[in-house]
Amino acid sequence: MAFAPAKPRRVIFFGDSITQAGVKPGGYIVRLGEMLTKQNKAADYELIGAGIGGNKVYDLFLRMEDDVLAKQPDLVFIYVGVNDVWHKRTYGTGTDPDKFVKFYEGLIRKLQAANAKVVLCTPAVIGEKTDSSNEQDGDLNQYSTLIRDLAKKQNLPLCDLRKAFLDYNLKNNPENKAQGILTTDRVHLNDDGNQFVAEQMMPYL
Repeated sequence: MAFAPAKPRRVIFFGDSITQAGVKPGGYIVRLGEMLTKQNKAADYELIGAGIGGNKVYDLFLRMEDDVLAKQPDLVFIYVGVNDVWHKRTYGTGTDPDKFVKFYEGLIRKLQAANAKVVLCTPAVIGEKTDSSNEQDGDLNQYSTLIRDLAKKQNLPLCDLRKAFLDYNLKNNPENKAQGILTTDRVHLNDDGNQFVAEQMMPYL
């Protein structure tokens, strides 16, 4: 009796420019693929990046049908929030906390209605200084807490990149640098940052 090969688990990484870069050589999504290859599990997974630079939570909500649901994913990592905070200061176009939660809840609802499992990710950093003096630490902490609360309330897995990055920088950034530890420019990931994010996400696969 012939057995049909099991269909690989389709995983979509849904986010902004950090995720857009994740599918490039050395990016965190590519590195996850390499880690799966080393474990002889590459054939069990199909990893898809769905990141667009500058996206905020409502951009994800508006393009979810075409970029995620149409691909019928088994698992979706939602990795958004940096621009919702960052753009307040830079462009005056961030997302208010109450709207952020509403749109985020909308994302979760639609994904669950399509039978996709969901992993929530907190935004990592806008600046790597360890003494809480990065300009937007307060907002970033607030929005990370909102995501943590959603994960708790809805009993969903949480990949807490905010906490992981802060802990890493406390150990590895003795000079209190604003960038260059896990990021190239305070936000986007360098080689170490991509590897670090891949390692944080791996257990959720």
